Amino acid sequence: MLTTIYSPKKVLAVIFTSLMFSFLLLADDHKGNDSKKDIVTIAIESGKFNTLAKALTETGLVEALQGEGPFTVFAPTDDAFDKLPEGTIESLLKDKETLKSILLYHVVSGKVTADQVVTLDKAETLAGKNINIKTNDDGVVINDSKVITADIMAKNGVIHIIDTVLIPE
Repeated sequence: MLTTIYSPKKVLAVIFTSLMFSFLLLADDHKGNDSKKDIVTIAIESGKFNTLAKALTETGLVEALQGEGPFTVFAPTDDAFDKLPEGTIESLLKDKETLKSILLYHVVSGKVTADQVVTLDKAETLAGKNINIKTNDDGVVINDSKVITADIMAKNGVIHIIDTVLIPE
């Protein structure tokens, strides 16, 4: 029987390559302006935004974000929602108006790509409040949330994935 032992470096390299390949497939599918899917469909199909999808459904914002747009959505992942204090999500699901204002705080009217975001220091959200934008050596930061993936193109706008839920002051 032949047994192959892989070094930890080789295992990490394989895992990293697999993750990057998966990311590139997702990104390539949505780069450019020819995407046939709307923002909500892309987010749901990715499997990384289950909490966001539930919140959009509960507040009746799904149809709005499936509309013509264009919209720029700073989309927090499920991991970003998990960073909130325990019970916050459940509480917000009971207070739909507050939840709706928080969700709208993640959306900017128009299609703002990464090239444009880096030239801005703030942007007005659909909640009527500004988000602060800064660029540093680590990339783009929206308030205190880091953009971890930019420019996922949809037929009605663009998604930038963020690592922390944005909470208006």
